[in-house]
Amino acid sequence: MKKLLAAVLACIMAASMVACSGGEGGQNAAAPAGDESTTSTEGAAPKEGGKLVGISMPTKSLERWNRDGSYLEKQFKDKGCEVKLTYSDNKIDQQVKDIENLIADKVNLLVVAAIDGESLSNVLSNAKSANIPVISYDRLIMNTDAISYYISFDNYKVGQLQGQFVIDQLGLKQGDKSKTYNIEFTAGDPADNNATFFFNGAMDTLKPYIDEGILKIPSGQTTFQQAGTAAWDTKKAMDRMQNILASYYSDGKTQLDVALCSNDSTALGVTQAIGSDYKGTNKPIITGQDGDEANLANIVDGKQSMTVYKAVANEAVATLDLGMAMLDGKKPDKGLIESSGWEFDCSYDTESYDNEKGIVPSYLLDPIIVTKENMKKELVDTGYYTMDGDYLKAKN
Repeated sequence: MKKLLAAVLACIMAASMVACSGGEGGQNAAAPAGDESTTSTEGAAPKEGGKLVGISMPTKSLERWNRDGSYLEKQFKDKGCEVKLTYSDNKIDQQVKDIENLIADKVNLLVVAAIDGESLSNVLSNAKSANIPVISYDRLIMNTDAISYYISFDNYKVGQLQGQFVIDQLGLKQGDKSKTYNIEFTAGDPADNNATFFFNGAMDTLKPYIDEGILKIPSGQTTFQQAGTAAWDTKKAMDRMQNILASYYSDGKTQLDVALCSNDSTALGVTQAIGSDYKGTNKPIITGQDGDEANLANIVDGKQSMTVYKAVANEAVATLDLGMAMLDGKKPDKGLIESSGWEFDCSYDTESYDNEKGIVPSYLLDPIIVTKENMKKELVDTGYYTMDGDYLKAKN
């Protein structure tokens, strides 16, 4: 993944501000503007012929959604759009109300990151009736034909990267049973459609070694349903891991080699449980995803092994160019990637994402692995984070 330096990006953004009524202009994103309110409408009204964009984010309680909301708001405002940004406090009913209000405000485009991908079909049918196009952002919204496009990262690949990291770190080879290892899985929110992609990507990658007995799962919790963590909650992940440690690793002899966690908020809880309750003397491999500041600090301190980073600034750029083309009345396809001139890797997929009402055309960005060794190169040098002593701080 290639990204421009933040200073250069800021200059590009400043030089490329145009009215929201038209045009495509791909670029990498500069640092996000901060947002402190549940609903943000601050900023200049759109220029003549401009458009109103409604953005519905799930919650402010997870660091990554604050970054997403801030990046998206800045991107559309820099194109001259008026933006209404809402956060729904992880409450499904609140998100439905937020979207109802955005529809009533006659937005020209909806960008929605769903709390629960199964719960928005009714309210989005109202958006379709009002001829408001909808971009399903980051999480695929299910059971509705109101979705025009899905834009996200390759979520199955996120799990594959985590699984392959484990294989590489342990030096696993199929057929070599000279040494076995113990692994436990912590998956994400069952209400989040992405969570199954993360889990399946990791499990499919590691399954040959599990089937051969090279990787063992002492808890026997091998399914997504068993490993899931409601709302990606850190405490729930911690409590579950504490129970696993007490039930299957309490003798001090059974070694936990890998705790494969689908994201950073669950990894944070698992790391806390291991720190307080694990009786072994080794340091288990712990995976994550998102690049949350606390987890990056744990990586620096050697408590967490890696995180899969998804550059939400790039996701916002892709969403901007997709949204601008839609507002121009276009029907974007694979050609958008080339015409926008993005400086990051993205694929166009018309086969993989079925929301049970049909295949949703999808733009999928590539995630990357971040470790202590490449952290500065991937996160600081690219302008997404700054150094705060020995630790990283997200720009805001």
